[in-house]
Order: sequence, then structure tokens, then C-alpha cells
Amino acid sequence: MKTFTDNAGRTWTVSITVDAIKRVRGLLEVDLLEVVGGKLIDRLITDPVLLCDIVYAVCKPEADAQSVSDEDFGRAMAGDAIEHATTALLEELVSFSPSPRDRANLKRVLETTRRVMDKARDLIEKRIESGELDRIAEEALASAGDSSGNSPVSSASIQPP
Repeated sequence: MKTFTDNAGRTWTVSITVDAIKRVRGLLEVDLLEVVGGKLIDRLITDPVLLCDIVYAVCKPEADAQSVSDEDFGRAMAGDAIEHATTALLEELVSFSPSPRDRANLKRVLETTRRVMDKARDLIEKRIESGELDRIAEEALASAGDSSGNSPVSSASIQPP
């Protein structure tokens, strides 16, 4: 079992069991076993709302015991809390697999996904630090101004309807 803390200071336990998988299927029509193909991992990493819905469904018995609604849970999920919930959920999904080979393969998929995400973040940071993104934005703005052939319209020349 993995845990994470939301932004309201509540600690949640993520435990992937057959019961949790069935609950997620029933509530969200998402099959956590699709993680084996790797597509679900991509969806979870790129869709934080889906991820939080799944984590809430997994933690629903705990949430019910604490009288925490889906909305209350969602309000406490942002930033680092989502990152930690993602890690907890994905690591639990790897641990759930009954086959040692599948666990090993899922672990490799997860590690590869993390490595690719880190490389993408590094590339973005380099572009920001180098000023490349500023140059691209300035060129786009200059190009937009040049393509119209007109100078910007002053607010004084705009007549109300």
C-alpha cells in the first residue's frame, strides 16, 4: 500500500485490489488492468482530472469513512498532491499484477515513461533558460503585426455599437 497527502493535509492510502479495480470499473467505466498495454499510463499522466477521479474511487471507502465527498477530494488535489497520488497509483498497479513477468514489464514501462517525461521537462527548461521561447513568441507577434499590413488600432478610434 502506498500513501499520499492531499492539500488539505489528509493522508490517503492507495491500495489496488480486485475490489478497488471493480469499484473503478463501476464508477468510472475505466479498466485499471489496461495499464498492461501502457495506454492507461499515458492517459493517467496527461489527464490529472481522470487520475484524481480514479484515485478517489480507489480511496472511496476511506473517503466515505471521513465524510469526504468527490468534490471535497478534488478541491484538495493540485500540484504536488497530484504528483504523489500519480506515483502511488502507478506503483500500486505494478504491485497488483499477479505475474512476476508482468510486474517486471510494467515496472519497466513506468520507468521508461518517467524517463521520457523528465527528458521533456528538461528540454522545456533548456528552451526557457536559453530565451528560445521568448524569441519564438516575439517572432510570432512581429509576424502577426506584419501580416495584417495595418498598424494597431487605437482604442480612441473604436466606436461603440
